[in-house]
Amino acid sequence: MDAVGVARGSTSAGLYGSTVSRRPVRAAVAEFLGTAVLVYVGTSVAVASAARGEAVYDTLAVVLAFGLVLVALVAAFGHVSGCHLNPAITVGLAVTRRFPWSAAGVYVLAQLGGGLLGALCTWVSYGGRARSEAGLAATRPADGVSVGQAFLVELLVTFVLVLVVISVATDDRAESSVAPVAVGFALAAAIFVAGPLTGGAVNPARAFGPNLLAGDLAPLWLYLVAPTLGGILAAVLYDRVLAAGEPPEAP
Repeated sequence: MDAVGVARGSTSAGLYGSTVSRRPVRAAVAEFLGTAVLVYVGTSVAVASAARGEAVYDTLAVVLAFGLVLVALVAAFGHVSGCHLNPAITVGLAVTRRFPWSAAGVYVLAQLGGGLLGALCTWVSYGGRARSEAGLAATRPADGVSVGQAFLVELLVTFVLVLVVISVATDDRAESSVAPVAVGFALAAAIFVAGPLTGGAVNPARAFGPNLLAGDLAPLWLYLVAPTLGGILAAVLYDRVLAAGEPPEAP
């Protein structure tokens, strides 16, 4: 941040070396587009087999699709908007005063809108069977998984993702060049864990678009609330405990 920005109070530090303006609309456009791409790529791979009526991809491909596209998006938009692409990240940062509440609302609306656009693009790309046969990859607890279990799993995996994001993207001690890879790998790991149990949303915006367009609204609250709580817990832990941590000095 330059001296002029500090003097005017017009900007503040954001993720991946970005700045946060008092007028964050342009940055929110990047959040909208980035979230749309994330949801479009991931859900397209997830519905491909059902929509085509043949085995096209397996579960590993879905995990890789979400993880790899996030690596690309962080590299592309990290310096523009901070590349949150996830309300759980935005709210967690706002709670710990690492992101202004005045911009958080704009970001969250942009992310939810992007999730809706991404799911719509998947529907258009793969046709009616993407919705009727695969539900646009809407997330819901698997058979035998209780609501309480699903809630806990989504909270835990989002906690891991947000902890990694805040660590590599806000702490100057972290190596910035590996941040996109670390964040993409963290999302992939989270989906590996949660996918068989909850569908692995790890992001309210990822669940919002597909579930809304598929008409699968009953479990949606779970995917809005649990990841957000996980993000807040991760942000508070890093802010209050880990940010000041250092290895012990050698004797």
